[in-house]
Amino acid sequence: MQKSLLPEVSAQKLNAPLAERMRPEKLDDIFGQRHLLGPGKPLRILVEKGQLHSMLLWGPPGTGKTTLAEVMSSAANTEFIALSAVLAGVKDIRLAIEEAQHALHAGKKTVLFVDEVHRFNKAQQDAFLPHVEKGTVIFIGATTENPSFEVNNALLSRTRVYLLKSLSSEDLSSVLEKALTDKRGLQENRLNFTETAREALLFLADGDARRLLNLLELCAQLSEVGSEIDEELVRAVSGSAYKRFDKGGDAFYDQISVLHKAVRGSAPDAALYWMCRMLDGGCDPFYVARRFVRMASEDIGNADPRAMQVALNAWDVLQRLGEGEGELALAQAVIYLACAPKSNASYVALSRANAHVKETGTLPVPQRFKNAPTRLMKDLGHGEGYRYAHSEPAAYAAGENYLPDDLENRNYYEPVEQGLEIQIKKKLLALRKLDERAR
Repeated sequence: MQKSLLPEVSAQKLNAPLAERMRPEKLDDIFGQRHLLGPGKPLRILVEKGQLHSMLLWGPPGTGKTTLAEVMSSAANTEFIALSAVLAGVKDIRLAIEEAQHALHAGKKTVLFVDEVHRFNKAQQDAFLPHVEKGTVIFIGATTENPSFEVNNALLSRTRVYLLKSLSSEDLSSVLEKALTDKRGLQENRLNFTETAREALLFLADGDARRLLNLLELCAQLSEVGSEIDEELVRAVSGSAYKRFDKGGDAFYDQISVLHKAVRGSAPDAALYWMCRMLDGGCDPFYVARRFVRMASEDIGNADPRAMQVALNAWDVLQRLGEGEGELALAQAVIYLACAPKSNASYVALSRANAHVKETGTLPVPQRFKNAPTRLMKDLGHGEGYRYAHSEPAAYAAGENYLPDDLENRNYYEPVEQGLEIQIKKKLLALRKLDERAR
C-alpha cells in the first residue's frame, strides 16, 4: 500500500489533471533518462533486483523525479511515503518515520520520498540522518537545485546522487503520442495536431514533460472532439514563451558561467547568445552589466584597458535608457569584450600578492618611504634616502626596491603577449635591465 502526505489531487484518478493520469507506473513506461534506466544501466539493475538504496534525484522540473521514485518503490515492493518540503514540518517527518518503523516491524521496507528536499532547513535535513543510517527508511530526495550547495554534507554523504536530464524532443514526442492515444489520456478526444502545432508544443515544453501535458490539456479543453489543433491555439494557451531560468538557482549560475567563459574564449556569437538567453529568461540586465565589468577586469585587463570603459558605459546607458533600449548597449559591450585581446595577468598578480601578504605578515614600511610631514618625523629618519623618481634619468630610480626590505625582487605582475600588454611587458623588461645594472 502506498501512502502520501502530498496534497491529494483528486478522489478519483480519472478526474485528476492529465499529467497525473499519465504518470508512468512501470519502468518501461518512463520516457527519457536512458543514461540511468537503459538496459544494463546500474540504476535499472538495482530496481529490477528490488535493491534500492538512499539517493538524491537531481534534475530540472518535469523530468520525472517523483514518478521514478514511485516506480522504483513499486518495483521493490516497498511502502511509499511522500513528503513535500514546501508543506511538511518536523511533525510530518516524525509521523512518516513512525509509519516506516511500524512497516519495518511487519517485515516491509519503506521508501520515504521528499520532494523539493532543498527547501528543508539544516535541522529538518538532519532529522533524517539516524533513520537513514539505521535502515528505517530508504531515503529518496528530489531537488531541482545542485545538492552540493543545497543539501547538508552529512545527508549528501549517505546518499548517491543521480542526475536527471531534460527530455529530448524525441522523448517529448513519445509522451505526446502516448497522451493522445491512451485511454487514461485524451484518446476519446481524438485530437489531431498539425505538424507546426506539434513542433510548437514540443518547443514550448522546453524539455519538461509536465508542462507539455499541461499545455496539451488546455488545448483539449478549448477544442471540440475530433478537432484539428493548429499552431495558433498552441501558442495562445502557452501565454508567453517559457525558458528554464531560475534566478539564483542552478540554471542561473550555469548560464552566467558559460557567458563568462564565452567572453574569455573570444566567442562573440556564443557570448551574445547566452546573454540573450539570460535576459529572455528574466535575468536582471543590471546584473549582466555588473558581470561585464568583472569580465573586463578579470579576463582582458591591461591587454585592452578600453574594455573596462566600454563595460561601464554600457551600464551607464542601461541606467539612462532603461532595460528595453539599453539592451543594445549590453550587446555592443559583450561583443567588444569577446573580441578584445585577453589577459588575466592582473587577476593572477592580485592572487599572488594576496597570498604573499598572508604569508609574510605585517612587514614595516622602509624608512626612506615613510611620510614625513612634521619635524619630529624627519628627525626620526622618515623619508631619509628617498630617491625622487622625476629627478632620475628617464624618470626612473634604477635599482630602487619599493617593497619591504625583506621582499626584494618580487614579481607578481607578468604581462602577456596580448594587446597593450605587449608594450607594457617590453617596458618592464627594459626597466628590470636598468635595475640589474644599478645593483
